[in-house]
Amino acid sequence: MTNEPKGAATASPAPAADGGLPDPKLARVTLITVALTLFLASTGQSIVSTALPEIVSDLGGLSYITWVVTAYLLASTIGAPIAGKLGDMYGRKIVLQFGIGIFLLGGWIAGAAWNMPILVAGRAVQGFGGGALVVVSMAVVADLLPPRERAKAQGMLSGVFGVSTVLGPLAGGFLVQSEGWHWIFFAYIP
Repeated sequence: MTNEPKGAATASPAPAADGGLPDPKLARVTLITVALTLFLASTGQSIVSTALPEIVSDLGGLSYITWVVTAYLLASTIGAPIAGKLGDMYGRKIVLQFGIGIFLLGGWIAGAAWNMPILVAGRAVQGFGGGALVVVSMAVVADLLPPRERAKAQGMLSGVFGVSTVLGPLAGGFLVQSEGWHWIFFAYIP
């Protein structure tokens, strides 16, 4: 009997026999998928900033405005270590899939909100999923690549965070002006 976590055999692609590097095509597809997942989670943090005046105008509740952002960050901070442990126990893939589902559920709740407390609750759910996405995505890179190759991939993923901090508010502003603030949350669902 081995000490590997349950589901660990399917958590990441097996390294090839040539120096421990995975198949380059599989590694590229996995890294692109992880980068898109990180982009999803990191834009979830920044996209709402440009919509806050419109949201308060529509829903009222000026006293809750800071909680729209804080709920996401707080839940993300709580969700990250929990998802990391679950990923160690049950495999990265299933935890990543559940993280995406929780993130999308939170976005749906926030987008359908009729008052500020519901919006804050949706943002908390979305943040919990977002925290899971960030930490498990980084763990997938650690599982996929040997230590000497990780720095380049981590740099690429850091670049994704940088791009999302620019594109998130731009996309949020565009969606608020063209479709309404609800769509900054619904846009993730497709």
